[in-house]
Amino acid sequence: MAKLNEYKCPRCSGALRFDANTGMLVCPFCDSKFNLSDFESADSELGSGYDEEDGFLNDFGNTWADGETEGLYTYVCKSCGGEIVGDATMAATSCPYCGNPVVVMEAFEGMLKPDYVIPFKLDKDQAVRALGNHLQGKKLLPKVFRDQNKIKEIKGIYVPFWIFDTDTFGDYEYETTKVERWSDKYYDYKKTTFYQVLRAGNLNYRGIPINCSEKISDALMESLEPFDINAAEPFQTAYLAGYLADKFDVDTDVSWERVKERVANSSAAYFYNTVNGYDSVRQDGGSVSFIKRHAKYALLPVWMLTTVWNGQTYQFAMNGQTGKFVGDLPMDKKAYALWFILTALGVALGTFLISLLITSM
Repeated sequence: MAKLNEYKCPRCSGALRFDANTGMLVCPFCDSKFNLSDFESADSELGSGYDEEDGFLNDFGNTWADGETEGLYTYVCKSCGGEIVGDATMAATSCPYCGNPVVVMEAFEGMLKPDYVIPFKLDKDQAVRALGNHLQGKKLLPKVFRDQNKIKEIKGIYVPFWIFDTDTFGDYEYETTKVERWSDKYYDYKKTTFYQVLRAGNLNYRGIPINCSEKISDALMESLEPFDINAAEPFQTAYLAGYLADKFDVDTDVSWERVKERVANSSAAYFYNTVNGYDSVRQDGGSVSFIKRHAKYALLPVWMLTTVWNGQTYQFAMNGQTGKFVGDLPMDKKAYALWFILTALGVALGTFLISLLITSM
């Protein structure tokens, strides 16, 4: 059976790591490279498939085989409660969510085996460069933050997601108007005609990613979208070599509520944009019904960066597949005050000039 710590170099016995640039397992000691297919037999006896009721995973069958989780450990952060899965070589690490040290508490067990994984396409050096690019062009960012900000920790982590598919039927009503204007030598005329417009139809959604870790912000993960779900690979433990992986702790029923909200907003926007040729459009009612629903469990790649400046910790995240980078930054209060004053003066001057022009006409 496969163990994560069995991924050792056949030539020098060094610990192999998954390389994001080549998509291969590489040995940092002798520079040997190996295809993941060389290790497929390690995962060949893992369970697959699941029993589902009403499209959801209720009695999970896609679980780890006996002995497969040997060498995997759970790292528990005593500060934020984050549980991170890694191998024994990662005993000295820190929490990618809050930056505090974490320690190995117990052997890993009882986690659902993922169906899919999107491998890292971008490496640590690219994440560091992305942080530098993220800081450029921010006029309200304190200059000393760029000069003195130091990276405290950078971790590649596979974040757990439910990947939802759903088929829907949308039914919407709109109140619209068309306005006609004309004039004669006596009067200006305006005619407003009101219409009721109906829109209905099926919309099928595929690959909706929903973060299923309570420890990491939903808003942060959604800001890293989109992920190319079509690039997902069947899960192999070899992809975890050299990275951390979080455990899901939000089930499909809870996550489904967020899916419904996102789909309802997307459906309303889609049908609204089909109502064309009117001078005004107002939605007067509508709903979306869910016909089918289905979920898979996947691990998606995220680089988490923690920096320290002026005694405070700042966290950033990068999509490990596309390179999209997000994170909050401090604001130079003096620069903001100056910008606000100049903006207000500009608006006031513009208003004064318009008024002066109207008065002189």
